[in-house]
Amino acid sequence: MFEKNQTELRADICEVGRRIWQRGYVAYNDGNLSIRLDQERVLATPTGVSKGFLKPDMLVIVDMAGKQIDGHLKMSSEILMHLEMYRERCDVGAVVHTHPPYATGFAVYGQGLEAPTLPEFVVALGGVPLAPYGKPSTPELGETVRPWIQDHDVFLLQNHGALSLGGDIYQAYYRTETLEHSALITFIARCLGRDTPISADEVPYLEQMRENLGLGFPRECLTFQPGSRQPAATGAGRAANGDDAALEALVAKIAERVVRQMRRS
Repeated sequence: MFEKNQTELRADICEVGRRIWQRGYVAYNDGNLSIRLDQERVLATPTGVSKGFLKPDMLVIVDMAGKQIDGHLKMSSEILMHLEMYRERCDVGAVVHTHPPYATGFAVYGQGLEAPTLPEFVVALGGVPLAPYGKPSTPELGETVRPWIQDHDVFLLQNHGALSLGGDIYQAYYRTETLEHSALITFIARCLGRDTPISADEVPYLEQMRENLGLGFPRECLTFQPGSRQPAATGAGRAANGDDAALEALVAKIAERVVRQMRRS
């Protein structure tokens, strides 16, 4: 996401909206998507629009206090839940909220998906806790996730749906796919008689794979170059994109510190 301009990010939200609608993860005007533009602004889907028919100019921009600052349509009241995720996790660049049927079925049943039933599930998600019910359209909805937010990327919301976090909108979406696929397999296994978790002595190997892929916690924060509203890549992303931007940001920070010291002396 770091090299993309806002036009491209708007297109990404529309594409992911189309995918979640086509796969049946949302119906009617359900669900909402957002991308962190910088430290102050979030690009998000509006209220009252099917995610399968989004257009780039329909999206709204909201500040971190929950005030709409751009867009001709009205922001969704559930943006408050998204903002809570961004405030609590500095590494999160996008949020996807959906109602995938099988995963939401477990949420209505009152059970998270934390058992290590599939290698892919353990490596990609680690586990998916169930957050207690929160009143829709209120800050309470995001607050229910707080006990698990620092060490999980995906959550079931009791009697509501699912919430996935990612470094970008596609990572958050793919985590939603993995969640629903795993929920479906677990449901089928239980219909056949039982679901059998992976043995406890095999789980550490999968957890280490997860760590090796950079999916462990805590994670490096998204950073913003001084004077820029566009995120700069961190960690592995810096190596892939070149070190020039990171070097410039470091030089600017050092210069800023020197100026402050000179003013104090």
